[in-house]
Amino acid sequence: MLADKTARDLVAAFAAPTPTPGGGSAAAYAGAMGAALLQMVASLPRTRNNTDEERETLARAATTLGPLTAFLLDAVDADTAAYNVVVAAFKLPKQTDEEKAARSAAIQAGTRRATEVPLAVMQTAAAALDAAGDVIRAGNPSAASDARVAVELLATAARGAGYNVEINLSGLKDAATEAGLREAHQAARAAAEAAADRARALFTE
Repeated sequence: MLADKTARDLVAAFAAPTPTPGGGSAAAYAGAMGAALLQMVASLPRTRNNTDEERETLARAATTLGPLTAFLLDAVDADTAAYNVVVAAFKLPKQTDEEKAARSAAIQAGTRRATEVPLAVMQTAAAALDAAGDVIRAGNPSAASDARVAVELLATAARGAGYNVEINLSGLKDAATEAGLREAHQAARAAAEAAADRARALFTE
């Protein structure tokens, strides 16, 4: 499991001359780090004079961010697994008409999965970015740089995962499936960009 590797070993895996892990897994890992950083900031007391409202806001944010962090970390392996399925499908035999049909179906199923995984990363990163506002407003000002790094990691995760969605959409032959995933991709991209912009604006207030 990639997610269970040490940081040094994971970086080495990304550097290895193999197709996986690739950009999709890297995007998911960036998102996991960003969500985890926000979770950390949400868990820090703001000041000795923290109001009850601020404490409740941060507690809610931390509760929201925990599952998002876990999902993004799991997506590091899910993205690699999805791509490996596509690679395996392309290697299936194609001598007979039956084999060709089975191979084509396997490629399409794999490509759809390889599109859905980074799409989910985009959507999850957008949700984490949406929670960033409460963390920034109620969080400890001394941790503002941590929150800022978190926002940029999550924005990068959404953008990077989006690149993987786009390239895989081109491999889908079913028009309805392609259209639905493309619409979801556009919505996730817009949500992530808007949430990131809202969070960034809070740092300049």
